[in-house]
Amino acid sequence: MYFTDRGIEELETRRGEEEVTLFWVAEQLRTFVDLNPEFETPIERLATWLARLDDEDD
Repeated sequence: MYFTDRGIEELETRRGEEEVTLFWVAEQLRTFVDLNPEFETPIERLATWLARLDDEDD
C-alpha cells in the first residue's frame, strides 16, 4: 500500500456516498493549490490525467 492510499481511503470512507460535479472538484483543486502552491505541479498532472482518460492517443 502506498502512503497516499490512506488519504484516498479516508476520502472514500468519509465522502464516498456523495455525488459531486467535476466543476466542484475543479474548484476544490484550485482552492487547494491556492493554499498549497508547492503542489501545483502534481495537481496539474492529476487534472490533466483525469481530463484525458478517454483519449485514445494516450
